[in-house]
Amino acid sequence: MGTSQDGRLSGDGFFDLTRTAVVMVDPDGVVRGWTEGAEHLLGHPASQALGRSMEELFASTEPRHPGQDGRWTGRLAAAGGWSGLEAVRRTDGQRLDLELRILPVLDSDARSRRLVMAAEITQTPWSGVNQSLLDGMFGLSPVGVGMLDTELRYVWMNDTLERMGGTPREERLGRRLGEVQPGLAVESIEAEMRRVLDTGAPSAGFEYLGRPESDPDREHAYSTYFFRLEDASGHPLGICYMTLDVTESYRARQRLALLNRAGERIGRSLDVLQTAQELADVAVPDLADFVTVDLFGTVLDGAEQAPGPVDGGDLLTLRRAGQKSVREGCPEAVVAIGEPAGYSPSAPVVLGLTNGNSSLDSHLDLASGDWAAEDPERSEHLRGLGFHSLMVVPLQARGIFLGAAAFARRQAVGPFQADDLVLAEEFVNRAAISIDNARRYTREHAAALTLQRSLLPRELPEQVAVDAAYRYLPADSRSGVGGDWFDVIPLSGARVALVVGDVVGHGLHAAATMGRLRAAVQALAGMDLSPEEVLAHLDDMVNRVASDTHADDSVIGATCLYAVYDPVRCCCTLARAGHPPPVVVTPAGASRVLDLPAGPPLGLGGIPFESTELALPEGSLLALYTNGLLLGKALDIDGGITRLRTALAAPQVALDDVCQAVVSSLPGARPIDDVALLVARTRALPQAQVATWDIPAEPSAVSDARRKAAGKLAEWGLQELSYSVELIVSELVTNAIRHASTPIGLRIIRARDLICEVSDHSSTSPHLRHALATDEGGRGLFLIAQLAQRWGTRYTAEGKIISAELPLDAVAEPGGTEDLDDLMERFGEPAPLNDPDM
Repeated sequence: MGTSQDGRLSGDGFFDLTRTAVVMVDPDGVVRGWTEGAEHLLGHPASQALGRSMEELFASTEPRHPGQDGRWTGRLAAAGGWSGLEAVRRTDGQRLDLELRILPVLDSDARSRRLVMAAEITQTPWSGVNQSLLDGMFGLSPVGVGMLDTELRYVWMNDTLERMGGTPREERLGRRLGEVQPGLAVESIEAEMRRVLDTGAPSAGFEYLGRPESDPDREHAYSTYFFRLEDASGHPLGICYMTLDVTESYRARQRLALLNRAGERIGRSLDVLQTAQELADVAVPDLADFVTVDLFGTVLDGAEQAPGPVDGGDLLTLRRAGQKSVREGCPEAVVAIGEPAGYSPSAPVVLGLTNGNSSLDSHLDLASGDWAAEDPERSEHLRGLGFHSLMVVPLQARGIFLGAAAFARRQAVGPFQADDLVLAEEFVNRAAISIDNARRYTREHAAALTLQRSLLPRELPEQVAVDAAYRYLPADSRSGVGGDWFDVIPLSGARVALVVGDVVGHGLHAAATMGRLRAAVQALAGMDLSPEEVLAHLDDMVNRVASDTHADDSVIGATCLYAVYDPVRCCCTLARAGHPPPVVVTPAGASRVLDLPAGPPLGLGGIPFESTELALPEGSLLALYTNGLLLGKALDIDGGITRLRTALAAPQVALDDVCQAVVSSLPGARPIDDVALLVARTRALPQAQVATWDIPAEPSAVSDARRKAAGKLAEWGLQELSYSVELIVSELVTNAIRHASTPIGLRIIRARDLICEVSDHSSTSPHLRHALATDEGGRGLFLIAQLAQRWGTRYTAEGKIISAELPLDAVAEPGGTEDLDDLMERFGEPAPLNDPDM
């Protein structure tokens, strides 16, 4: 109870009395009180009217001798008052047709005064009201009128004020407001009365809240107009006030304000639990003293709830998702957030969900009934806290029941009413849509995360070219999963491909596109294409996906950085498609951003890509990343580069520590975009593990190449591989001599596997085929494919390299004592080959 700081409840106006004259007259017919309305109506200012007789001020239109006008004597002497019509003249001579009513008033000295009310009758549709005008004002009007003396004691009131207050007139006269209406905002009301008494300035639209004796269980709102009554000398005689019960309009404004607040506060996130808690928070304390929100387990898990009626199995999955109390610590709650709600079959929440309807129990009975019998502990707990009114509203969105919200009152604010239930349903409907949106987002987000995790490498493959480590940080969950990816792909010749890419956008579409691109990169890397060729093929693929009529409507685009490092030559070849350039840190700790041709993002088409080759000494650090690593809240790319280079300043520490230092340097708790970071420290393959020979283009060079290869294997202690290696070397060198261009080279590398390579200056590619029984040749490459775990061709600027890889523990046993020449001839590959595998 109380008033607002300016004594008003926003929105309602005040009572216009400027067209009604209110006059206080003593028993002798002398005017003691004169209002602004009287001055406006008759033209006499208060300074001239006070102390004069009614006959003078209400001058008749008929000529009369002074002292012989007895009209007012009889009217003022009537014990029960008087009412009627009178024609008078204003000070300007204008005729006024007035309706008059004279009411007896007792002052504090029990002397009889008279209150005269006068209103003009004009030639309007209202001119026929006559006597009912004043009767309505004092008897039928919803406006309560009261008069108080200077001690603020009641001296008169109309019937409406008596009904509004609920206190009989005889108990109210002679007493102060606080004695008869203690439930009102007595202190602020009397303070306003005293201000009007002291200043003489009327108070219009003074509004306050309170509980009248006529309805003590419900809070009412009132709008009141105060004005001072004065005698001839301007001395205050008391206060007259008119009041109107504006409870319904006040509550309507309160509900509208609360709904607006709910619209601002409910559904600010895509988190189911947070949205449920927002519903509870917005309803306390303005609507309820205690609110609980219970949701089905499928909703909290992001799964799809079956549409239609709720069955018993669903009720068992109800869990507490939000709760709020006017009391600190929420002592009313018997379960914590996330725990099963555990309602009995007859509990109002269960009944509301099974029948699908909201319920209002204005006078909650917690002492008897099925609910009290089935759940006596909870009923006793709530009864002990004084709860007396309850509303239950199911949460439903798009035909699916999500749970239920319960609103309870325990304080002396009156029971819930029908309009409270309407307001609660508005809250719940808004929250239900937001919760369902959050549930759908949770499901899609989980699916996207699952897809993304399945598409990213779980662990890096083994290879000898670099030591590598990575970090992947998803962005803020509100953005959804992104399309960032990375890869480490072993290549032929002990080389390795390092890849980082970023698909435009977030969500399932971005994750799926990322998976397609990553698979394409792996396939293209397996073909041993150069970096610029890989990007060109990726660009074509993105364009095909974008033009696919079944593709998603959103924009398809991506950036990519593709690098190939060769540990034998200690060099790296890189190309990028609109991607941030990598950072290189020398073994001494000096860092720089590589100046690579930028290239267009994938999907633009028509613009060629360029690659750059640079030497990387052993122990160099190469950092590949996506732009989420550079972008903070300020979107400062230069600052991000500086931050990255600072974090990479100690290149010789463990790579996991390097990654952690980079991630720790990010501003904020979570990046604004997904972050993929791939860090590689280069290795160099010792020259003792590499053997290289120039091969003359002569048939006799084949056996010499076999002997050199066998000798190197014996030097490395790999004699058990000699048979397979000699067979492979014989086939590859023979084909190069017969069908390729010089110079011809042979290289054997002992790395994680044994690698045999034959190079030439021809761009003709060999093809594996199955020879017929009648063919004289064509079985050489088929034989190599059987012996090697991997073989293939890669092209260089000078020609091509055909390589075959054998695991170091592979052993191929020849049949009997048959030598390689005999074996080759038996397979249809005699020493001059007459059927090339080309």
